[in-house]
Amino acid sequence: MPTQRPRIYMHEVATRDGFQNESQFIETEDKIRVINALSDCGFAKIEVTSFTSPKAIPALRDAEMVMHQITRHPDVEYTVLVPNVRGAERALSCGIDEANLVMSMSETHNRANLRMTREQSFAQLEQVVAAIAGSRVATNISLSTAFGCPMEGDVSQDGVMRWLERFAALGVMRATLCDTTGMAYPSQVRAMATRARELFPEITLTMHFHNTRAMAQANTLAAISAGIDRFDASLGGIGGCPYAPGASGNACTEDVVHMLELEGFDTHVDLNKLLAVSCQLPGLIGHDVPSQLLKAGARNRLHPAPDYVKEIGKPV
Repeated sequence: MPTQRPRIYMHEVATRDGFQNESQFIETEDKIRVINALSDCGFAKIEVTSFTSPKAIPALRDAEMVMHQITRHPDVEYTVLVPNVRGAERALSCGIDEANLVMSMSETHNRANLRMTREQSFAQLEQVVAAIAGSRVATNISLSTAFGCPMEGDVSQDGVMRWLERFAALGVMRATLCDTTGMAYPSQVRAMATRARELFPEITLTMHFHNTRAMAQANTLAAISAGIDRFDASLGGIGGCPYAPGASGNACTEDVVHMLELEGFDTHVDLNKLLAVSCQLPGLIGHDVPSQLLKAGARNRLHPAPDYVKEIGKPV
């Protein structure tokens, strides 16, 4: 009897985390087409858009239109970024499955990215949690720079645990630990994941890695060894953080899925369908993407031998 492969749940974030960083506006109908195609790939969750002010993120100014017009797949959770109560009200009117809240573990990064202190962020997000409470919508807190800040350096693991505890006290039962600037390394990831699971067994944990220093896949395997089974990744590896100089973007979905499937895990993601979506990205965003799989193809992709090979060894 075949052994059941361990399940890994993949969360696609390109249409929010990736598209919001593009200078070229992606038309609403193109966003909808990409999301619908991703919905058919086997993801557990798709981060569709952001309900931040259109003035702050004009690339996602069509959030309501996108959410109302996509075709929902029954096996996919549709999550959106929600920064404040006004954003929560807009998001709730669109039938979201989850609200993703964000704040930094680094005080400097939080001030630079969100224009407020961490305590101010927490107070604002506490109001969002209260606004969503009682609805069918789940709440996830994404803790940015949990593995390091390019302005402060190392981030205290104890500090990350304290913030997790504060959100758990509000009733938030989902959390993402984010390597926002690609500073994480495998032993650090393993230690952080192990401690978070021990202290907060009731919280569903996700890891969000960037490939800034080419360690996203190594960090993914380290997290899995510590019991994590949910991961964010971005189609084509697009996206990134403006406060991480030289950042190449998020962990690339197709590269991560390819690796996990070869390592014996079941992601439920159809890699051929995924690559068919990913190959459309350069045309949509107007530039190349970091994806290695788009360049080289999957490991089982074979090529014909050169004609001269057939002649070697034949009598002259």
